[in-house]
Amino acid sequence: MKLSTQFRTIVLSDIHLGTAGSKAKEATEFLRNYSCQKLILNGDIIDGWQLKQYGTWKKKHTAFFKTVLRQIVHYDTKVIYLRGNHDDFLDQVMPLRVGKNFSIRKDYTLTSGTKKFYVTHGDVFDSITSHMKWLAYLGDIGYTFLLWVNKFYNHYRTWQGLPYYSLSQQIKSRIKQAVSYISDYEQKLTELARARNCDGVICGHIHQPAIHELDGIIYMNSGDWVESLSALVEDHSGNWSLLYYTSDLDEVEEAIPSKDQDKQVPTNNLSIQIN
Repeated sequence: MKLSTQFRTIVLSDIHLGTAGSKAKEATEFLRNYSCQKLILNGDIIDGWQLKQYGTWKKKHTAFFKTVLRQIVHYDTKVIYLRGNHDDFLDQVMPLRVGKNFSIRKDYTLTSGTKKFYVTHGDVFDSITSHMKWLAYLGDIGYTFLLWVNKFYNHYRTWQGLPYYSLSQQIKSRIKQAVSYISDYEQKLTELARARNCDGVICGHIHQPAIHELDGIIYMNSGDWVESLSALVEDHSGNWSLLYYTSDLDEVEEAIPSKDQDKQVPTNNLSIQIN
C-alpha cells in the first residue's frame, strides 16, 4: 500500500544540475521531506550547456534523481520532465515514456480542480535563446561569473552576521530593460495559456518565483534552485503556494499573500486558491 502524500503536485524548475551554482543538495533535501502525487520537473533540471563546456557532474547531482526515483517507488508519484533551453539535448529523445510513471515531453496540460494550466518551461518566447544561441551562451557565462562573485560576497556577509543577498535578482529588479523583459514574458505566456483554452500558466526559465493574475489568467513561476530555492506546490484542496527552502527544513517558508507581492519576492508569501 502506497503512503499518503503531503501535496497533490510539486513543480520544480531551473535546478541546473552540473553547474557550480546549482543547489542540488538543497533540492534533494526538499524532495526527501515533501512527497507528492505528481512531480513536474519544469526544465533546466540538467544544465547541458555548462556540462559541455566547464561544468562537472557530481554525486550530489545523481542523488537528486535517486530521490526522484524514491518518490516513484514509495508514493507511486507520476514524474513529468519538461524540456528547457539548457537541457535541449532532450530534443533527441522526446517524447519519451519510461513505465507508467515517468515521461519526458515538451509541454503539459495540468488539471487542478476545475481549472486547466498550461505547463511549459517558458523559453518558447525567448528570442535570444531560440535564434541567437551564441549570445545566450555569452549571457550564461556572465551569469555564472555573477554567481561566483555573489558566493564570495555572501561569505563576507555571513561573517558579518548579515542575511543572504542576491546580486543577480537585485540587478534584474533595478535594470529597466530586465523589468520590462519580465513583464513582457509574463504577458506573452498568459496569452499563450488563453490561446490554449487554459485558465493559467505554470513556467520557470527567468528565475523569478511568482503567483499572480494577469487579465483573468493565473500566472505561476516556480523560480529556481540557484538563488531563490523555491517550488510551487498544490495541496489536496487545489490551493497553490510557493515554498522556499531554508537551512532548517522544519522552517521551510510558505508564501503569505501581500499587496506588494510582485515587489517582495521571495520574502513574502504568495498563494492562490483556484478551486
